[in-house]
Amino acid sequence: MTDSTVPTVRLGADGPQVGVQGLGCMGMSFAYGPPDAKESRATLDRALELGVTLYDTADAYGAGDNERFLSPFFKAHRDEVVIATKFAISIPPGEPNRRVIRNDRAYIRASVEASLQRLDVDVIDLYYMHRRDVNVPIEDTVGAMAELVAEGKVKHLGLSEVTGAELRAAQAVHPIAAVQSEWSLFSRDVEISLVGAAHELGVALVPYSPLGRGFLTGSFANADQELTEGDVRRTQPRFTGENAAANVALLEPVRAVAEAHGASLGQIALAWVQQQAQVHGLPVVPIPGTRKATRVEENTAATRIVLTDEELSLLEPIAAKVSGDRYPDMNFASASRE
Repeated sequence: MTDSTVPTVRLGADGPQVGVQGLGCMGMSFAYGPPDAKESRATLDRALELGVTLYDTADAYGAGDNERFLSPFFKAHRDEVVIATKFAISIPPGEPNRRVIRNDRAYIRASVEASLQRLDVDVIDLYYMHRRDVNVPIEDTVGAMAELVAEGKVKHLGLSEVTGAELRAAQAVHPIAAVQSEWSLFSRDVEISLVGAAHELGVALVPYSPLGRGFLTGSFANADQELTEGDVRRTQPRFTGENAAANVALLEPVRAVAEAHGASLGQIALAWVQQQAQVHGLPVVPIPGTRKATRVEENTAATRIVLTDEELSLLEPIAAKVSGDRYPDMNFASASRE
C-alpha cells in the first residue's frame, strides 16, 4: 500500500500538474526542533518515489536556509518537481525575532532574485505572496508578481492567507494558480469566503498545517511540556495550557474513525482535508510537513482513504469547539480581515 504513488491534479486552470499531496519542507531546517539533514534528504527522495511533486518552502524559513538546503535536491530532479517558494515576511537585519510584512514592488523584485540565487534555478514554478500587507493594494502586488512571469523568472502565481474578496481582486490582474492557507479539522477559516471564491474562479487550495502542526496526529498533547526549546508550537495558543487540555479531548471522534479504518489519527485528518476537494468542487493539495520518510509513506497512504458521509458528519463539529487562536497575533491571518 505504501508503495503506490499518489494521483495528480492541476493547480488552477493553467497551473502545473502535481501529486494530490505535496510536502511542506519548513521543518527540515526551521521551527520544529533540531534538524537532521541526512534524514530530511532521505525523506525528500522517498516523497518523490511516492509521487509527491509539489515541494513547499519560503525565503523566511530559516532566513533562506531552507531554500539553500533544498537546492541540491531540486537540481537533481529539476524536471520531476514543482518548486514553490514565497516572499513577504521580512526579517530586519539584527532583529532575528521580528517579522515585517512587505508586498511592495521593490521588495518583491529583490526577493525573487535572492530566492533564485539560493535555490540555484533559472525559474520558480510557483511563487506565493506569503502574507498580505493591507497597506499595499493587492492589485499592485499581483501586478508586480505578473512582471516576474513576463520576464521568465516565475511560471505561476500563488497567494497565501487571503480572503475571497482579495482573491477575486488578484485574479482580475493575473491568473492565480493556488492559494495556500491553513485548513484542517481544527482550522476552517478558509470556508468563510475563500473556498467559494476559489471554486468559482478555478483556483486550487493548498492547505498548510493540515495535521494541525502535528497535534492532530496525537504526537504531543501539550507543547510546553513535551516539545523542545525553540519549537514554535510552544508559542501557539492552541497547544499549551488549558487550551491544549481542551483540544486533546476533541481528538476522540478522529480516533474512532481511525480505528474503523485501521488507520492513524493523522491519516484520518489528512483524508478529511483531501476529501474537501469533492465536498467543495475544487483541487485541494495539502502539504503536510515531515522530516521522516516513514511519515511520508503514512501521509500519502491517506490519499486512498475515503470517509463515509456518516464519518464526515462525526468530524464536522470539531473545528467550532477548538480552544485558542491559530497564532498569538491573528493579524497575521486572513480571518482578521473577514
